[in-house]
Amino acid sequence: MPTYEYRCEKCGKKFTLVMRISEHSEKKCKIVCPKCGSKKARQELQPFFANTSKKS
Repeated sequence: MPTYEYRCEKCGKKFTLVMRISEHSEKKCKIVCPKCGSKKARQELQPFFANTSKKS
């Protein structure tokens, strides 16, 4: 499952959520800061990596 990084615009807390891609949709998912409870959190860009079964 993908991990998504967020930063709260109110308190500045950075936090990570693990959820399905379908749950990540803005309409279905309400992101809440675990520190202050604010709903004003922005997604931050993070590096992407993939694990494969074949050796390069």
